[in-house]
Amino acid sequence: MQRKRKIKFGRVVSNSMDKTAVVTVETFRHHPVYRKTIRRVVRYKAHDGKNECGLGDTVRLEETRPLSKEKRWRVVEIITKGEVVEVTPVELETQTEEPVLEPEEIVAESEPEETNEEESTG
Repeated sequence: MQRKRKIKFGRVVSNSMDKTAVVTVETFRHHPVYRKTIRRVVRYKAHDGKNECGLGDTVRLEETRPLSKEKRWRVVEIITKGEVVEVTPVELETQTEEPVLEPEEIVAESEPEETNEEESTG
């Protein structure tokens, strides 16, 4: 009798390793006493032989024999391709609207103005 392998669905969060993708799988459960829904996120290392997975992709994982110390899953199918926007540091600098103050300007703004209390109490 052949056993059925476990299948999980998740999102790729890292693909920087060769032939390996890190996939997060979310599961929801109800707490037995408090009846609150608890979200559990588990990260699995999955075998991606052709390096096809990209960041943000939704994939289907299948259980397999141990392939390395931590790899016990393999990517069977890429369900949807994820769209990840890469932002360079130069783009972030141009988006700042606040003027950059010099150290002398900061000190001048933080010092309170001096008043002559002796003359006004008179």
